[in-house]
Amino acid sequence: MEFNDSLSIGMDDLSRDNDLEIPEVLPMMAVRDVVIFNYMIIPLFVGRPGSVEAVNDALNSDKLLMLVTQRDATKDNPVPDDLYDVGMVCMIMRTLKLPDGRLKVLVQAMSKARIEKYVRTEPSYQVSIKVVEDEEASEISVEMEALMRTVREQTEKIMSLRGILSADLMMIINNIEDPGRLADLIGSNLRLKISESQSILEEVNPVKRLRLVNSLLSKELEVSTVQAKIQNDAKEEMSKSQREYILREQMHALQKELGDADERTQEIEELEHKLKKTKMAKSIRKETRKQIRRMEMMHPDSSEATIIRTYIDWILDLPWKKSTRDQLDLKEAKQVLDEDHFGLDRVKERILEFLAVRKLNQSTKGPILCFVGPPGVGKTSLGQAIARAMGRKFHRMSLGGMRDEAEIRGHRRTYIGAMPGRIIQGLKTVKSNNPVFMMDEIDKIGADYRGDPSSALLEVLDPEQNVEFSDHYMNLPFDLSKVMFITTANIADTIPGPLYDRMEVIHLAGYTLEEKLVIANRYLLPRQVRENGLKKGQLRIDDATITQIITHYTREAGLRNLEREIGKICRKIARKIAEGGSGPYTLSGRNIEKYLGPPKTIPEEMESLDQPGLVTGLAWTEYGGEILHIEINLMPGKGKLIMTGQLGEVMKESAQAALTYCRSRSTDLPVKEDFFDTTDIHIHVPAGAIPKDGPSAGITIATALYSAITGKKVRKDIAMTGEVTLRGRVLPIGGLKEKALAALRVNLTNVIIPEQNKKDLVEIPEDVRKRMTFYPVKDMDQVITLAFGKTQKSGRRKK
Repeated sequence: MEFNDSLSIGMDDLSRDNDLEIPEVLPMMAVRDVVIFNYMIIPLFVGRPGSVEAVNDALNSDKLLMLVTQRDATKDNPVPDDLYDVGMVCMIMRTLKLPDGRLKVLVQAMSKARIEKYVRTEPSYQVSIKVVEDEEASEISVEMEALMRTVREQTEKIMSLRGILSADLMMIINNIEDPGRLADLIGSNLRLKISESQSILEEVNPVKRLRLVNSLLSKELEVSTVQAKIQNDAKEEMSKSQREYILREQMHALQKELGDADERTQEIEELEHKLKKTKMAKSIRKETRKQIRRMEMMHPDSSEATIIRTYIDWILDLPWKKSTRDQLDLKEAKQVLDEDHFGLDRVKERILEFLAVRKLNQSTKGPILCFVGPPGVGKTSLGQAIARAMGRKFHRMSLGGMRDEAEIRGHRRTYIGAMPGRIIQGLKTVKSNNPVFMMDEIDKIGADYRGDPSSALLEVLDPEQNVEFSDHYMNLPFDLSKVMFITTANIADTIPGPLYDRMEVIHLAGYTLEEKLVIANRYLLPRQVRENGLKKGQLRIDDATITQIITHYTREAGLRNLEREIGKICRKIARKIAEGGSGPYTLSGRNIEKYLGPPKTIPEEMESLDQPGLVTGLAWTEYGGEILHIEINLMPGKGKLIMTGQLGEVMKESAQAALTYCRSRSTDLPVKEDFFDTTDIHIHVPAGAIPKDGPSAGITIATALYSAITGKKVRKDIAMTGEVTLRGRVLPIGGLKEKALAALRVNLTNVIIPEQNKKDLVEIPEDVRKRMTFYPVKDMDQVITLAFGKTQKSGRRKK
């Protein structure tokens, strides 16, 4: 049996039915830690099986239940000897079944009774009882009035000492004139032992019962007075601790005068000395000194002192006015850039321009560059090379998947475990206020309920605002204008517009075969030989073998897979040497498959494309340029247009526009008038598992459709890219450099491009332009002429 012994126990002043007939035999339930008095209404939590059975028995009859108190509250299954004989007959007023199987029962005490005999002990107790009537109180004498007044006053004092004095309860106590009722009410609200409460219950004489309560009150008043004194002494002890703290601080001052400083004083002095040596603005120095004074006034073991000490350390560790000296020798800087990276002339030119301006104007602000290009083209390593060329520190942080604004601005110091943002952390790490700060994957930054990191970056990457960048944790302005920020991205489309507008975007396209060959010989092969523990001369690979690796085992804009394949070869050579081989080992086209397995990418057979309805197009992806084959088949039907190959909405619209163009030229085609109404057209782009979208395949689809309708074959040595309109005009496209490199990778040297893209040819490397022929066109008529020209038979390129 369990119960709630707090404020849920009370007295009921409502009148009870005096004519209630109480049976001689009733179900009985034992209660723990509480003695129930007359007129009480009390909630009980019933959990023991026997007790639940007794409650159910009472509910099934007249709702009367005999409640007696256990002598030992620790026993879960009490026997009759463990129970008091006198208890209360109670009426069950309300029951509630709880989710854990227990019952919550609200009962009202009706009459005092004594157990005469145990009729049944299993599964629940059933007892024979005899009602115990209290003696009638005599007329209230002066002595009785004095006793009742004493009891009320002592009760008020005890409740006041305990801090639970209630005006409502005191009003009830003062209004009770019956000594028995008064004894029961006070006895039920005192924290008495079970035996003491039971003695009050068993006393039938109301005057004697009140005297017993009075004696217990006197004892309880003494206990409560001592308890209050103990609590008061504890408060005085706290005041004493505060006095000791003040005295201790005075003692520290005396020790300082005597030259005998303690650890705390030494700590403060070290912070003061560090503050004096650190260069910072006056306002920041003033705030730091204020925080040191606050920490000095606090107890060393307090949590607030630890937080302030951490904050002071952050302030003193930041490079407020600590810079590295820029390497302004342009020739040396160019030499360093050329040593680390081959090609990338546009990026190198921009860095040298900045150094030239820096040489002429020392107060110029750091540029904010954004390198956009496919994976593996060297965006991150280029940032490291820039730092080395300029003689600056380098720090890199990744923004990919970041969703919390506090990662940029930091947490406010009110939070537990607060820290500055990644910007301030990076500056503390490099100990310089003008490093090259690289933020990778800015196109993959996210946002959620914790804030938008891209919005927080607007202040960081704005030269007009980052002069006084405020981190939430530091809450002090830090000048970021000297930092050279470099961000990287695979695609620019997912970068938020306001953020994109603040950066100088430099596009890095993929490498040509010749560039990859040079980079492999100059950088990748030596690095893998060194990292795999080989010595110079133990591995020999000629240019033809490296070229075969590039063309048959990788197809990418960057160099990551190429370096993996070279590393795979080096590991196999390292194993042979570790097993006792001496080398040198020579790789050639004959034994390359022994090290790398069968070729992963086989150059496409252009002969298979020598069919009507098949045309080679060019596409741009975040990983560089790709070849796109368009296939079209015609079949008898009802004029339906079928498109397959996971085409996006824009590409489907391009197909519709191409079909409209061909239908508008139906009079020039060798077909019947009802051809488009009786023929189904199926457009398919292979590699169906890969989604494809964009308008640049417009002229490719139109040419393939024209080829399928006329039955003419398109030149197999030509590729094309461009957007087509309903009238047959050819509109410009993007990513021309990447597309040109993709065509060159498969030996397609003739490319049809929009007339308006002629200006973009300067971005293509000169050696690539010399090897390829580009045909600028304005409309589809020119595309058709080129695609079905006489050069198809002779194989000569059109000049």
